[in-house]
Amino acid sequence: MKISKQAQRDARQLFRVCLAGGRLDENRVRQVVALLGDKKPRGYVEILSRLHRLVKLDVAKRTARVENAVATTPVQQTEIQASLEKHYGAGLDIQYFVNPSLIGGLRIQVGSDLYDGSVKTRLEKLQQSF
Repeated sequence: MKISKQAQRDARQLFRVCLAGGRLDENRVRQVVALLGDKKPRGYVEILSRLHRLVKLDVAKRTARVENAVATTPVQQTEIQASLEKHYGAGLDIQYFVNPSLIGGLRIQVGSDLYDGSVKTRLEKLQQSF
């Protein structure tokens, strides 16, 4: 479905309304969606679709997934958090997972950025070079 330019502008404007101090406010999003559902302006389905996409991208940008071959120690978690906040800013939601298939190293994904320092990836790259 193609979204009209006006619907895109409206969705961006509503998205900006949902920001509080540069961060997405969940309550404001709910209020905006409820208001759109009640008033049903022209093209409101397109506006809701675009607004949903913008909210989803913002949430992904603020979520970090850290995978380690073994359980991450609290000291490592503090160092990782400090490093990520230095690069992406404060307010990241960091989730830690154990993935034994990595063999060693870390794999960090923040939004669409992926930092892969795992032994598994290095071995795969080495195998492809032969």
